[in-house]
Amino acid sequence: MMLHALPRIDRASYVAHALHGNERAWGETNCYIDVWIEVLHSLKLNPLACMSMVFALDFDGDQWTFYKPPHEDLFTLYGIDVQELNVWRNLLDNACVQLQRGRLVLTETDSFYLPDTSGTDYRTNHVKTTIAIQEIDIAQQRMGYFHNSSYHELSGDDFVQTFRTGTLHDSSAGQAVMPMFAEFVRLDRLMFLDEHALAQASRALLIKHLARRPAHNPISLFQPVFISDVEQLKAEGLAAYHAYAFATLRQLGAGFSVGATYLRWLEHMGQGNFASAALAFDGISDGTKTLLLKTARAVMGKKSVDLTSILTEMETHWQTGMDQLEHALIQDER
Repeated sequence: MMLHALPRIDRASYVAHALHGNERAWGETNCYIDVWIEVLHSLKLNPLACMSMVFALDFDGDQWTFYKPPHEDLFTLYGIDVQELNVWRNLLDNACVQLQRGRLVLTETDSFYLPDTSGTDYRTNHVKTTIAIQEIDIAQQRMGYFHNSSYHELSGDDFVQTFRTGTLHDSSAGQAVMPMFAEFVRLDRLMFLDEHALAQASRALLIKHLARRPAHNPISLFQPVFISDVEQLKAEGLAAYHAYAFATLRQLGAGFSVGATYLRWLEHMGQGNFASAALAFDGISDGTKTLLLKTARAVMGKKSVDLTSILTEMETHWQTGMDQLEHALIQDER
């Protein structure tokens, strides 16, 4: 039985959205955002419109905000309704019901069984990630799914392990494994605003998210913690550094890189003069890229390295960008 929520997608000819293009400073952001970029792209919707939430990014003590497009933003911009999927049977059965109804299924899963992570996590590391299930062929044990920067397929044992169809059950104890968190995506109210109307709606959401930005410069708070963490990472090694870099530097840098691109799109759509703010946020992205390289070398070589000057520049970029962004929005209201 072949099921798919959207018209069938040919993995071999699939072209990812420009936000995942090779020329981008950050080819990926985080698993949830990346999935939505490609889902919206496949629906012929502009994913940039839902990216204003990045301006509320904060340093949360041991990580930067793992930012996601709020469900209410997706409904406002595209008419997309996201609801939690109650996995009360098993993921395969419940997902099939939703696909039959024309609904995508987003679920947490283990990268260990995702062949698109070959070279990083596939059959190597057990790492939680989010995928969007678009197609299931039960007879062939094959699944088509969005993950990271593109569309992929898996089959065979990867299918069995992802859906846990080979897991033994104890009738007295219930399911042998805890089901992972899942959502379904209703597309029956899908709407296609023209680009100018979409930009206007997105600008209103930008005002909302900008009002939620940190009260204090989060890079100022991050700096002493980061300097201390680097010393500890020298003892823990490169594997610990990679996990740390994803939770901190990548979320920070990729987030503001997307934010800069978003602001340039808004300006192109006639929604304000955001060029100065975008340039400042590019500075955060560039500084974070430099930190990634310098910190990796420091961890591998266990050598001291001056990171303070880069972080200080990034502090200035954050404050300048936020001030310029607020100024541009206020000017447009007059």
